[in-house]
Amino acid sequence: MNLKQQQYINGKWVDALSGNTREIINPFNQEVIAAVPEGDESDTRAAIAAAREAFDNGEWSSTPATERGAIVREIAELIERDKEELARLESLDTGKTVEESRGDMDDISGVFRYYAELADKNGGELIDSPVPNSISRVVHEPVGVCGQITPWNYPLLQASWKLAPALATGNTLIMKPSETTPLTTIKVFELMEEAGVPAGVANLVLGAGSTVGAELSSNVDVDLISFTGGIVTGKKIMQAASANVKKLALELGGKNPNIIFADADFDTAVDQALNGVFFHAGQICSAGTRLIVEESIHDEFVNALVERVKKFKLGNGFDEDTQMGPLISAEHRAKVEEYVETGIKEGATLAVGGSRPEEPELQNGFFYLPTIFTNCTTDMSIVQDEAFGPVITVEKFHTEDEAVKLANDSIYGLAGGVWTNDIPKAERCVKNMRMGTVWINDFNLYFPHAPWGGFKQSGIGRELGKPGIEEYTETKHIFQNLKPEPVNWF
Repeated sequence: MNLKQQQYINGKWVDALSGNTREIINPFNQEVIAAVPEGDESDTRAAIAAAREAFDNGEWSSTPATERGAIVREIAELIERDKEELARLESLDTGKTVEESRGDMDDISGVFRYYAELADKNGGELIDSPVPNSISRVVHEPVGVCGQITPWNYPLLQASWKLAPALATGNTLIMKPSETTPLTTIKVFELMEEAGVPAGVANLVLGAGSTVGAELSSNVDVDLISFTGGIVTGKKIMQAASANVKKLALELGGKNPNIIFADADFDTAVDQALNGVFFHAGQICSAGTRLIVEESIHDEFVNALVERVKKFKLGNGFDEDTQMGPLISAEHRAKVEEYVETGIKEGATLAVGGSRPEEPELQNGFFYLPTIFTNCTTDMSIVQDEAFGPVITVEKFHTEDEAVKLANDSIYGLAGGVWTNDIPKAERCVKNMRMGTVWINDFNLYFPHAPWGGFKQSGIGRELGKPGIEEYTETKHIFQNLKPEPVNWF
């Protein structure tokens, strides 16, 4: 593997100051695929100091926006050039199919390209001034030093949502990828160095959230924290950041409803309901794990799901016929198993799955069978809690109002879907669904131009789209008096 496997601080590739390392494991067979530095608070403080100095000296923020955009565009081109290597690393790291990883790389280069185009289009505006002989301007300036913490499920995709707008707007940054899946993030820092990002502007610290993430969240020299991950950690970050009133951008997951009306295209809705959950073994924050199905088609719909699920091919992400890979770790699989056990205790009906596969070739990996629960109600914890695994819960509804009420019965509000051929009905539903993204006759589609984020406890702020670049800027009003005169008040 041609990878530096080091941290990147102030333009240099370095080991952890402690000398500690962490083994990175392939979740398909538990093979050790790399050993990377295990940074801690000391490494993080060094990276923060480098980012602070780089921002305060103004070299990057004062670089013309067109030049910053050109460098961000070059990163996109380098990702396209190294697509196969990146996809291979992502599948080794996460266990997902290499076909999924190739799709991720296309999306990632698209994100960098999108923000490269926006880099010089955020120049501010003139506004009317009520004062004669004056000019009033609103400008958008970089926030400063940004701490960025990314999850393990889509390591480089989630990193791109943070790196590209931060760089395009002239910020400096410290990124902490998940300690279990850092390899593609290391690689993209190599590409950023190759593209000409100056020393100190982009820094990479590897290590645990309890050390590196905690330091980023509490350190007074960090101006913004952008975090994607679980709600428990998000609340801790929010609390730590409050001590010095940092800006926050939090995406904290979801428990996403997918409403299926009887007048929907049945076969397409079945197929998309499966796609909406079982890509990457359900380890997707926007997975449509809450199926809310109209009573008149409920039994037929569930039967169709079960028959399809029984035919899923689990295996090595590098095998062409593999449809679903393993979960990320033994610890995470244990959490999914506990979740399923809870569902059974709560009285839900296990329609399919609910155990590890028996095939000998899958025993070394962290596999779990795709699972469907029926007879679910909103008072069950399995309906309310995020499984983050290959598990669907199915609820019934009778009326349109009931469907929307069920969909909104959650602390989360990230995403949801509505399947119907009655478009006025779909529009009525989505108007009342309290979620950041709602799809009509589709699920889990996203693109760089559209903002992404959640209502309620799914988070604060938005990534992607123009709001994604606004997260990394501060708005300043500049007033200029062209004919100053004494006030003569005193």
